[in-house]
Amino acid sequence: MGGEELIRVEGVTKVYRMGEVAVEALRGVSLSVEAGTFVAIMGSSGSGKSTLMNIIGCLDRPTTGSYFLIGREVSQLSRVELAHLRNHTLGFVFQSFNLLPRTSALENVELPLLYAGVRGRERRRRAIEALGRVGLGDRLAHHPTQLSGGQQQRVAIARALVGDPRVILADEPTGNLDSQTRTEVMQLLGELGRSGMTVIVVTHEPDVAAHASRVIVLRDGQLESDRPGAAAPPEVEAGP
Repeated sequence: MGGEELIRVEGVTKVYRMGEVAVEALRGVSLSVEAGTFVAIMGSSGSGKSTLMNIIGCLDRPTTGSYFLIGREVSQLSRVELAHLRNHTLGFVFQSFNLLPRTSALENVELPLLYAGVRGRERRRRAIEALGRVGLGDRLAHHPTQLSGGQQQRVAIARALVGDPRVILADEPTGNLDSQTRTEVMQLLGELGRSGMTVIVVTHEPDVAAHASRVIVLRDGQLESDRPGAAAPPEVEAGP
């Protein structure tokens, strides 16, 4: 039983020019992602997984091929339309947290809403709610240096959630965490996936990918495999 298609990539290539050398990061990748799916994108260094994530996140454009986000072809959008679509559809989580060091957890989470022009009281309410959702309701005034790595990543996840996105994109979100904290962060992302949010995680760690319901593996810029993950519901695993 399929859900709404949020993401569709059709025959996408990406070529980077390094002087006179052309490097093919992606070579004809096609896939789609339905709402409420927790996808892990795996591959070794240089496989193209981060390039694909950047295209899905509207941070880069394909050299050839098409990318549709909620039915809209990204290449056809103006800069203003693209910014609006990205800001209202996508939430980003990065390996390095990207928190402002001299700013409280609450203020870090409020930041995207400040840029979006949300008024102060509403901004604060939504940021408090997002921090509560990730289990940090008692750490609102703490600065990043007063938080553990796992707590900092939870703040980053709350910041991604505060705009109420359809899709969370996480690029190696556990790369700077110890194994115990890594499990806790992935369990949190898994809970978000089970709540109906679409989660896409780029990782090279099998234990991280084990939390996903679908695992896509890239090799040399091409789709090597696309299979149900360890967290897939039984009816998906029982398919042909």
